[in-house]
Amino acid sequence: MPIENVDTDQIIPARFLKAVERKGFGDNLFRDWRYDKQNQPITDFPLNDNKYSGKILVGGKNFGSGSSREHAAWSIYDYGFRVVVSSFFADIFKGNALNNGLLPVVVSPDFLEKIFTAIENDPNTEFEVDLKNQKFTMVSTGESVSFEINPYKKHCLQNGLDDIDYLVDMKDQIEAFEN
Repeated sequence: MPIENVDTDQIIPARFLKAVERKGFGDNLFRDWRYDKQNQPITDFPLNDNKYSGKILVGGKNFGSGSSREHAAWSIYDYGFRVVVSSFFADIFKGNALNNGLLPVVVSPDFLEKIFTAIENDPNTEFEVDLKNQKFTMVSTGESVSFEINPYKKHCLQNGLDDIDYLVDMKDQIEAFEN
């Protein structure tokens, strides 16, 4: 999605924020861009095009701006994406993504353009995300870039933990400290 300034209301419109569980939001991911007023799929929107698939969403600069709704990260994750790549993320969206098991990968504007060009030339272009070594790689060319991630959030993502799970996982250490 080479669209810049994608805000959280475009990711998941406010009228779909009635649920408090993380399930079902993927159905309405980019709803107003994916469907017309008659609820028919808009064929030229990337998520409606079968030639695109995978667990990595590539977005334009300034992805996730706008309101702080956590539902935006929920909807992307519920749709099946596990990584979002952009040259810039809004801070609140980035935090919400990390808190909900979604990895935001920041790349340079030049590298983002290379990604979009590669996808345009071949929609089956493969990418590899190596969280352990913090590398994002275009498999066909071998070109890779490093990305930053908070060590605590990296640990949580690698171990499938949210903030509460992290504390529960440390229960014995906490009890030992208390004693």
